[in-house]
Amino acid sequence: MPRTLRLAAAVLIAGLCWGGVPSQAPAPRPASPGTRAWQRLLEKYWEECLVRDPIKATAIGDERYNDRLPDTLSARARAEEKAWLQKWLHTVDKLDRSRLGGQDRLSYDILRRSLREDLEGLRFPSHLTPVNQIGSVPMFFAQLGGGRSIQPFATVKDYERFLRRSEGFIAWMDQAIQNMREGMAKGVVQPKVVMGKVLPQLDAMLVEDPAKSVFWSPVAAFPKAIGTADRERLAAAYRTAIATRIVPAYRRLRDFIRDVYLPACRDSVGLSALPDGQAWYAHLVEEMTTTKLDPAAIHELGLKEVARILEEMDAVRRQVGFQGDLQAFFQELNNNPRFYHTSEADLLQGYRDLQVKVNGLLPRLFDVFPKTDYEVRPVEAFLAEAAAGGSYQNGTPDGHRPGIFYVNTFNLKAQPIFGMETLLLHEASPGHHFQISIAQEITGLPGFRRFGGYNAYAEGWALYAESLGKELGLFTDPYQYYGRLSDEQLRAMRLVVDTGLHSKGWSREQALRYMQEHSSMAESDIVAEVERYIVWPGQALGYKLGQFAIRDLRTEAERELGPRFSIKAFHRQVLVDGALPLDVLKTKIRAWIAQEKVKP
Repeated sequence: MPRTLRLAAAVLIAGLCWGGVPSQAPAPRPASPGTRAWQRLLEKYWEECLVRDPIKATAIGDERYNDRLPDTLSARARAEEKAWLQKWLHTVDKLDRSRLGGQDRLSYDILRRSLREDLEGLRFPSHLTPVNQIGSVPMFFAQLGGGRSIQPFATVKDYERFLRRSEGFIAWMDQAIQNMREGMAKGVVQPKVVMGKVLPQLDAMLVEDPAKSVFWSPVAAFPKAIGTADRERLAAAYRTAIATRIVPAYRRLRDFIRDVYLPACRDSVGLSALPDGQAWYAHLVEEMTTTKLDPAAIHELGLKEVARILEEMDAVRRQVGFQGDLQAFFQELNNNPRFYHTSEADLLQGYRDLQVKVNGLLPRLFDVFPKTDYEVRPVEAFLAEAAAGGSYQNGTPDGHRPGIFYVNTFNLKAQPIFGMETLLLHEASPGHHFQISIAQEITGLPGFRRFGGYNAYAEGWALYAESLGKELGLFTDPYQYYGRLSDEQLRAMRLVVDTGLHSKGWSREQALRYMQEHSSMAESDIVAEVERYIVWPGQALGYKLGQFAIRDLRTEAERELGPRFSIKAFHRQVLVDGALPLDVLKTKIRAWIAQEKVKP
């Protein structure tokens, strides 16, 4: 999954040639017949978005707000957010949509939908549960301060900006404690089982010697351009900030969670156990899938997909000549050491070798490529135990900072060799890195479309990208194809487990057991996955539903266009308008099919 960087959610090498073919970025979008006034309005809206979400600005390489970390939790901040959303929705509603055409009308529809959805979301008290084990601000800020994430540490100004940003972080931490106290009073608290995973993460931040803190890493690696006097001054400032401000903030949060919050946390795990939880989950399902499907229908769809994929897995078992049943095959895949690397270095190098191989194959199916490349890195140690097996962090559109494909090396048994091709296709190219980078580089689109996203589109594309392995020339080893099925099975199980947890009253143990019985996943991965669904309701549903939508559109285009169908043209059409709601994507692709049919 991509790492979300939007704090309000609180959840994260330029110039490459692909196999000898010069990389081709998408062309700038031509101006549509819409009014210039509308386009200026969109520019104003995007600028306000960056002011309100300076982490997003940092993520896309806009350094103007690198010293800010805003209040997203207080009552005042939420009131301001509501007023801002209402202002913009009123502004959009006053416009005459019929006077807009092409990309301008598409932008109108997407923006109006987003504003209405965000306003609806403010009804639910997500601000009362601001900390979890997989994607909340305390651990994300440690990544920022470690010097290898999106926060730059190249100049004196960069170092000074981060010190100022840390003041906003400290205020956020104290507000989070206040909000959790309010949540305790209102019965809106996190499940006990996941908050126990937060404590060791926070403990890792509590150091007596500032030089042993992750926040000291940029000081230990000063760029040569920073002179001796500035180094000494900044080192003293960082030592003081770490010892007297940052570490104490982590300690206050750790002590509060350990001594006050954790004992008050709930034994239940589903969102439906909270006040108004069913409505809250329904809202998240619609937001995360951009569909009107209800949880019951999604659950049944998942059960059918799990059964279908199990049959394909069994076919692989027969193909490789394994004599036991499918459960025995799962055990063989889990226990045979030939399926696993024995060192982090070998695993990472394996992915880097695959990166080169896959980059050379992409021109078979694509004629549009990002300018920005990506790096393969291990997940930071303080996050690894609770993190997913892989994730992606976007680079900057100018290629100055590459994307990052994070590989979790905490448990090498959770990174089978037979799953490597599939994971790289999903997280890197032609999955998340490919799609997100292409969108960022389309300079003619409004900023909120270049740098925004829809979960079902992004995750659906990444899962669809996995399915392209055979067409690209991968999965020649049946075990690698099994790895592709294993990952698809994970996404199918998510339809069952997420809806089971949050709308059917499943326990954590019931969810764990279901995944154990229907996959060969490592136990540590299953635990991390189930606990991710517990704190991030609905997000896991976007993968399969998005894949279904894209695959169905491809099938429709192949049927309607016959010999005129071009896989490269189809992929270009899916990719070059940025992330879209699934219904909007369907309308766009069907219009393209109609145009292609009448071409001479």
